[in-house]
Amino acid sequence: MKKLSSRIWAMILIFLTLTVLFMYILTHFLYERLYVKDAEQSMIEVGEKLATIYEGGKVTEDLIAQIDNYNNYSDVSVFAVKNPRELSACVPFDIDYKTLIGAEERQKLLQEQTVTKMGYEERFDRQIISVIIPLTDQNRLEGIIYIYFPLAKISELASKEVTFLLGSAAVFLIIVGFGIYKGIGHIMKPLNALQNAAEKMAEGNYEMRVQVTSKDEIGQLSKTFNKMATAIQQNDEKQKSFLATVSHELRTPISYVKGYGEAIQEGVIPEQEQHETISLIVREANRMEKLTNELLQLSRATNLSEPIALFPLPLAETIREVVLLTEQQALKKDIKVNIDVSEDIIVNADEEKLKQIFINLIENALRYSNEKTSIEITAETNGRFVNIEIEDHGIGIPAEDLPHVTERFYRVNKARSRSDGGSGLGLSIVDQLVKLHEGTWQIDSEFGKGTTITIQIPMVEEF
Repeated sequence: MKKLSSRIWAMILIFLTLTVLFMYILTHFLYERLYVKDAEQSMIEVGEKLATIYEGGKVTEDLIAQIDNYNNYSDVSVFAVKNPRELSACVPFDIDYKTLIGAEERQKLLQEQTVTKMGYEERFDRQIISVIIPLTDQNRLEGIIYIYFPLAKISELASKEVTFLLGSAAVFLIIVGFGIYKGIGHIMKPLNALQNAAEKMAEGNYEMRVQVTSKDEIGQLSKTFNKMATAIQQNDEKQKSFLATVSHELRTPISYVKGYGEAIQEGVIPEQEQHETISLIVREANRMEKLTNELLQLSRATNLSEPIALFPLPLAETIREVVLLTEQQALKKDIKVNIDVSEDIIVNADEEKLKQIFINLIENALRYSNEKTSIEITAETNGRFVNIEIEDHGIGIPAEDLPHVTERFYRVNKARSRSDGGSGLGLSIVDQLVKLHEGTWQIDSEFGKGTTITIQIPMVEEF
C-alpha cells in the first residue's frame, strides 16, 4: 500500500519535471522566435540597403568592393558576386551552389525575392544562417549579395547567466525539497496520529482521542474522529450495561423457575403447596416471555432500515380494541378507562405497531395509577396531525427522572421489585415506534398527582 507522503512526493516530482520540460521548450521557442528571427530580419535589412547601391547593368568590381568594405564594421559577413560559383572563393567553408541556388530559389531571385538558408557547418560547429539578395536587371540575374552569420548556441548566449541560473536552481530545489519534506512531515503527523488511534480503537481501546492542532480539514477530521470515538465508547458502555441488565433481569426468573422446579422434582415441596409453587413458576416464565418479546420488539424497531408500511386506520376503534385487551388489569384496580375520540379521525399508521404503542402506555398508566381512579384518553386534530392524550391520576414521575424514562431498563423507583414493576423497556419501545410513524410525543408529569402523555401521529391526507 502506497503511503500518502509517497504520493505527495511523486506528485511534486511530476510537477517539477513538467516545469523543467516547459522551461526547456519555452527557451528553444524564444531562441527561435527572438534570436534567430531577429538575426534573419537584420541580415535582410542589411542586404536590402546594400542592394540599393546597385543601379542596374553588369555588376562591377567597384560595386563588389563597396559591398565587401561593409565587412569592416559589420557583425555579419557580406559578399557580392557575379556568379554563385564564385562564393567558394569568398567564404571560409564549402558551398554547394547547386543546393544553395536551385531552380526554385532562382525563380524567387528573378522575382526579386530574398532567399534565406540555414544549416549546420562543421567548421564552425554551429548553425549558419544566410540571406541571398538578388541583383537583377530586366529580368536577368546579374549577381547576388550573400550574407551569412554563424548563430550562437543557447549556452553561448548567456554562459555565465546559465551557470548562475543552474546553480541557483540547484540551491532553490534543495531549499524547496527541504521545505516540502518538513511540510509533508507536518501534514502527516496528525494523520499518523489518527491512524494510530484508529488502529488502537480497532483493538478495542475506545478511550483513544487525538489532539486537535489546527482548524483546517485535518483539524476538522480530528474533531470528527474524537466525536466518533466518544459515540463508540458511549455505545459500547450502553451495550455492556444493556447486556448486564438483561442478564440480571433474566437471572431472577430463571433462578425461580430452576429452584422451584428442582424442589418439586426432588419432592422437597409438600403436595398441598405444589399448586402455588407451579403458579409462581408460570408467573416467572411469563415474565421471561414478556421480557423476551419486548426485547425483540425493541430490536426490530431500532434496526428497521426501511420505512414501515402505513395504512388508514380508524383511531377510535384501534384504541377501543387496546382498552379491551387491558380490561382485566383495569378491573383488578377498579380503574375506569374513559375514551373521548371522534369516529371521524383516520390516522396513517401500522395497525400492529400503533396498538403496541397504546398497550405499553395504557399498561403503564394502569400499573402506576391509584385504585378507584380513572384514565382519560382524548384526541383532537392539529393540522395534518392528531394529538392523542393519555392522562392518569397515579404516582407521577419526579422531574429529575423525566429525561431518562425512555432509556432501556430505566426505573423511576429503584426500590420496586421486578414483580410489581415493568421491565423498563415499555417507553423505549414507544419512543422507537412513534419515530417509525414520523410522529412525536412528550411526557408531562407531576410527582404524586399523575402523568399525561401526548402523542402526535399523522392523519390520512384528504385529496
